Amino acid sequence: MDHTKATSPNPAASGLARLSDAGEIARFDRLAAEWWNPEGPMKPLHRLNPTRIAFLHAAFAGHFGRDSRALAPFAGLDALDLGCGAGLVAEPLARMGFAVTGLDLAPASIAAARQHAEAGGLSIRYEARAVQDLPAEPAFDAITMLEIVEHVPDWPALIREAALRLRPGGMLVASTLNRTLKAYALAIIGAEYVLGWLPRGTHDWERFVTPDELDDAFRAAGLAPRERRGMVFSPLAGEWRLAADCDVNYLASATKPAA
Repeated sequence: MDHTKATSPNPAASGLARLSDAGEIARFDRLAAEWWNPEGPMKPLHRLNPTRIAFLHAAFAGHFGRDSRALAPFAGLDALDLGCGAGLVAEPLARMGFAVTGLDLAPASIAAARQHAEAGGLSIRYEARAVQDLPAEPAFDAITMLEIVEHVPDWPALIREAALRLRPGGMLVASTLNRTLKAYALAIIGAEYVLGWLPRGTHDWERFVTPDELDDAFRAAGLAPRERRGMVFSPLAGEWRLAADCDVNYLASATKPAA
């Protein structure tokens, strides 16, 4: 595993060759059969997902001026879910009315995503390919990059590649982990070693990204940072909620200037 520290974005970084990590891809590929098991290795993502989806729904409704109470408020819009895994985010986006494309470099995860979507009667375009292999033209109104940034060696380059595919006036939303001692204690020591919520070695603290670094990467890619919200786990309620505290998990949105 590459342990390159996730420091502020460097436009001269080595680029496309560092937009993936073979070890990370193989690890998630091995978990493909367990993606949709809410009590399996992906249990933390299943518990986190309602909070992520709530943020996406509100952010996109506000930005695109859609009625959040509508059955399919985002009909007519195209969405790209990068690092889609087996579709935990792509499927809710499709149910919101988006025409969804899901990309992931783990072929077994894509196979699991296709099977699950077909069983649910959802039409989602899943591909086992990298974003830089898509035509370098704006084709998507919304792009999601959830829990992927911290697994990519050159994550600023990934954001630049994604921004090229975002239409003017579009919105990109990313979620990741802040590089703080609190995040190390809770997300690694607590979640991986004490509570066993995640397999040991899931995260590398040096790859965590601060909100300011993420905003800098947005700007370098020609995007304007917008909203930032933390995701905090409540032990008493046993659920995640959106909060102002971005010390550990957080979401951030950015928009592309309209033509």
